[in-house]
Amino acid sequence: MKLLSWNVNGVRAVWRKGVLQEWLRRQEADVYCLQETKARPDQLEPEVLNPCGCRGEWHWGEKKGYSGVATFSKTAPEKVERGFGVAEFDNEGRALITRHADLSLFNIYFPNGKRDDARLRFKMDFNESLLGVLERFRKRGDDKIVICGDVNTAHREIDLARPKENREVSGFLPQERAWIDRLLAAGFIDAFREFEKGPAHYSWWDMQSRARERNVGWRIDYFFISANLRPRLKRAFLQPEVMGSDHCPVGIELAP
Repeated sequence: MKLLSWNVNGVRAVWRKGVLQEWLRRQEADVYCLQETKARPDQLEPEVLNPCGCRGEWHWGEKKGYSGVATFSKTAPEKVERGFGVAEFDNEGRALITRHADLSLFNIYFPNGKRDDARLRFKMDFNESLLGVLERFRKRGDDKIVICGDVNTAHREIDLARPKENREVSGFLPQERAWIDRLLAAGFIDAFREFEKGPAHYSWWDMQSRARERNVGWRIDYFFISANLRPRLKRAFLQPEVMGSDHCPVGIELAP
């Protein structure tokens, strides 16, 4: 089973350029997760809503042109949940939870905390809420879990090009990094780091400074899997060659 995740930074823009549909056709994945779609379904054509033979599920925010996630799959998911059941988070359209065979897939666009202290608190509250949802899933027996998306946090110093210069910047603050530690301690695995232990592997680059050309980036897009899925993890990878957004896609492959 191949799963891919990409913060597209505006689904309408990447569709108009032909980038999204070309990427979808080439990948032959089972499930595609998009973040920062910035669109409501009533703003999209049918071929965007359910692209390239896939079934599309969408979650969008109240504010137009902001946030939003979408999950496309070859086979319709057995179950779909939009959000965490917490209005202040769900109003921003940041989470889609879909069931695929024995897997619960969390497609999440985590908040960015750079704007101000209030927004950082919102981000940390959102992250805390996710931990509660994950525990609820486990208690009811849904313990094979995949979490993917733009986490808006680099975990370790090797996950960004300039850690010293960014120690006091949201996205690399101690409390944000500690939350990922807590997620891992709760029984999750950073899939990419199961295969690649070295630096200079990034998924986001600042567009204004042309940082991508110099590979001065951050790895803030992840697949986390529950530890019971580790025996099925065949591969985890980034796709920095895929253009069209300030992020690149990330992916994993799981055995049946």
